[in-house]
Amino acid sequence: MYYIGIDLGTSSVKGIMTDSSGAVLRETSADYDVLYPHDGWSEQRPEDWLKATEQVLKKLSDGVAEKIGGISVGGQMHGLVILDKDDKVIRPCILWNDGRTEKQTRYLNGQIGEEKLCRLTANIAYAGFTAPKLLWIKENEPENFARIDKIMLPKDYLVYMLTGKHVTDYSDASGTLLLDVEHKRWSDEMCELCGVDKRMLPELKESYEKVGKVLGKYSLENAVVAAGAGDNAAAAVGMGVVRDGDCNISLGTSGTVFIARDKFTPVNGTLHSFAHADGKWHLMGCILSAASANKWWLEDILGTDDYSGAVKGAEKVLGENDVFFLPYLMGERSPHNDVRARGAFIGMRPDTDRSRMCLAVLEGVAFALRDCVEIARSGGAVIKRTNICGGGAKSELWKKIIANVLDVDVYCAKTEKGPALGGALLAMVANGKYKDIAEAADKTVKSYLAVRPEKALVEKYDERYAVFKKLYPALKPCFGII
Repeated sequence: MYYIGIDLGTSSVKGIMTDSSGAVLRETSADYDVLYPHDGWSEQRPEDWLKATEQVLKKLSDGVAEKIGGISVGGQMHGLVILDKDDKVIRPCILWNDGRTEKQTRYLNGQIGEEKLCRLTANIAYAGFTAPKLLWIKENEPENFARIDKIMLPKDYLVYMLTGKHVTDYSDASGTLLLDVEHKRWSDEMCELCGVDKRMLPELKESYEKVGKVLGKYSLENAVVAAGAGDNAAAAVGMGVVRDGDCNISLGTSGTVFIARDKFTPVNGTLHSFAHADGKWHLMGCILSAASANKWWLEDILGTDDYSGAVKGAEKVLGENDVFFLPYLMGERSPHNDVRARGAFIGMRPDTDRSRMCLAVLEGVAFALRDCVEIARSGGAVIKRTNICGGGAKSELWKKIIANVLDVDVYCAKTEKGPALGGALLAMVANGKYKDIAEAADKTVKSYLAVRPEKALVEKYDERYAVFKKLYPALKPCFGII
């Protein structure tokens, strides 16, 4: 049997087909646009995701449709998809990186209170979360709010269209601010606060649980569909991050630190405390600009696509760079929760050259990731190694910086296909090929040591990080007036 994993991303749908050993036999993708109707807004049409997914499924299953045993989706989190009673999409999906909900987020954290939110959901409100978006719709588009019959997350829309079943999984639902994460159930109190009838919400399942068979019109009659997972949880599964203390860093458009926990261990809202796709839990810090910050600097500002050439010679000044970069181009989520935060270069002198500024961008992202790691460590997580994935992980220099900034061994997967591979593993468990996610990961995921930290460099970066920590608090009063 073959298995299909789908990665529903912000710019495209990517799909892979694997065998039961995890070997990738086919892969393809289909692109779509992001809509920016106003400054700070970010939307997509769910119909575009479906069209792209259908194209991907057709290409992957061509000639072997009867041998596809399972399908699962790892999807971009937090997006708000709303359908009416006729299953029509009411409005474009408000995406994870949309910043319009500052007022609603401030209401939830201020008037409802961060302490209460953490008690109800294990998390505080962030502008990208789903619940603030519902409040925004209620206040700004009451006619659309009144039409809501079903509320779902991006990947759940695909599952619904493939199976006819209105479900979500615990990992993705954790990012709605409507889920009681500890007890894995929708929160009655949060639903009441947001004016949501619980009947509108999907049925909750573990990520690897079978939802149903693919509808006949897709000619994949032997394929079961798993509930799927949020993209970061799916990527962690695909990297084998399924045991307590396992860590994965993703350097994609955004950057994430994902730490698996066997027990529910919230950290007062400074990091996300979410359910994991393996049936347990995880802590996650998300910075909104990671590889995208490097792309912005090199391609948009410097006008080059020579990523390695831009930092030529930078290794000579690792740990000694006197230029700092705050990577808050889209505002920031973890741990500052500040939609007004902005990017900044600090410390330039007349002799500052191009390579030091390019290096500062890589280091700034690494320092922002360390902000998240330090909070997890303060909450009891023991992190001695991390896997790393995403487009930014192709940079050997960036991996070396992260190893030394965090003082951890850095590993890479031999096959790195992000949420798509995690989706394929979820499909294998749903189909019964493996008994659980840990077994599926053990049988399929192989990794190798890429970088070890160097004591002298770790000490230098500790000194640099002590300076970096002071910069955001010093500049925060300015961000509100920029």
